[in-house]
Amino acid sequence: MNGTIAVYPGTFDPITRGHEDLVRRAAEMFDRVIVGVAESRSKRPFFETDERVDMAREILAPYANVEVRGFSCLLMDFLETCDARIIVRGLRAVSDFEYEFQMAGMNRSLRADVETVFLTPADQYMFISATMVREIASLGGDVSKFVQPSVLARISAKLAAMSGGN
Repeated sequence: MNGTIAVYPGTFDPITRGHEDLVRRAAEMFDRVIVGVAESRSKRPFFETDERVDMAREILAPYANVEVRGFSCLLMDFLETCDARIIVRGLRAVSDFEYEFQMAGMNRSLRADVETVFLTPADQYMFISATMVREIASLGGDVSKFVQPSVLARISAKLAAMSGGN
């Protein structure tokens, strides 16, 4: 693919090994991958947007053709600023499909030249979600196999600060 730019949007709250797996594979498929870290208006984020951007940049630094940017606009507007027309989305389970299919159709109705490419994570990451990682961690569970060590350290620090421990 010559000069193809793909955008992988999400809240990445926090970035998981599943996200990283999808970025790695997208980076092999496209010339450039822009990971768009969305400001979360409907969800109350665990990490602020700038923290999520920092974590994603740190984790994805080994991938030369991957760039991380935060955004707070409509995804179609973000694609325009990135000069991209491909959206990468992950599908973990059948339950993701209906929502993602609906979003792909809506995105195409907003901008006809946009295509959505669905990738499934490797088997060991199939059931990881950032929401589950946050919930398990907040209840004292071990999430070390779901996130990189630097992300785990940030989760631990955030939970300690929230409980008044630091």
